[in-house]
Amino acid sequence: MARDRSYPPAPAALPGPVTDNHTHIEPSQRFPDQPLDLDQHVAAARAVGVSRIVQCGCDLESARWTAQVAVGHPSVIGAIAIHPNDAARLAAAGSYADAMAEIADLAKSTDRIRAVGETGLDYFRTGPDGRPAQLAAFQDHIALAKELGLALQIHDRDAHADVIGTLERVGAPERTVLHCFSGDRELAAAAAGHGWYCSFAGTVTFKANAELRAAVSELPPELVLVETDAPYLAPEPFRGRPNSPYLIPLTMAVLAEQMNLSLPEACRQIQENTTRVYGDW
Repeated sequence: MARDRSYPPAPAALPGPVTDNHTHIEPSQRFPDQPLDLDQHVAAARAVGVSRIVQCGCDLESARWTAQVAVGHPSVIGAIAIHPNDAARLAAAGSYADAMAEIADLAKSTDRIRAVGETGLDYFRTGPDGRPAQLAAFQDHIALAKELGLALQIHDRDAHADVIGTLERVGAPERTVLHCFSGDRELAAAAAGHGWYCSFAGTVTFKANAELRAAVSELPPELVLVETDAPYLAPEPFRGRPNSPYLIPLTMAVLAEQMNLSLPEACRQIQENTTRVYGDW
């Protein structure tokens, strides 16, 4: 049977506004069967109470697009970086320094870029030979976020100890976010101890991820954020189908339960957290 690659129907609207803290809705998204453009994503999100979007560009092409739309669209701000897997590839090709210089220039070009990210460490796709380049790039991005007073969005895949160790060694920016949190209670407790935010995607709704849901309960509510990481990680019951900011309400329902808050209270808390991290817009 062919996989259903259509966008799911919209869920019921949230009782209060929330923000998609991390999404990739640039035109190069990988689900071409039924593409949505920026205005369609934004309109569908607004219709269910997702009032704002943090668009993440983590290669040069998407970073350029992100900076452009963040300036031109009132509900969108940007996060830009060189993804850790791309950092290793570019370093091997001798072109990482130029790419990172352009990221820095874009970040300085407008106050609509509010975060450096996603950066970090990925030991799932990049083997040991690429890890020194990833670590160097991670440190470069941390330094840029601190230099510009921006939030930091961290990609951490199978690298929890080294991510925490690097942040402790070089010093984390004041507003640090573990994006698409994939850890357990122990990692959540470590993040809470440092005052780092944890952003949860549709994975928290997956039936097998009881440990991830338990991690939400380990965090003080003021450190919880919500995201899609679209176009991937659509929440249940639409796992495997294209994701978009308008599906946030399905993730919010699970987060509210794990935070031991009513849905209106959880929306209000997470929206306050988002504003604290990225400012208002």
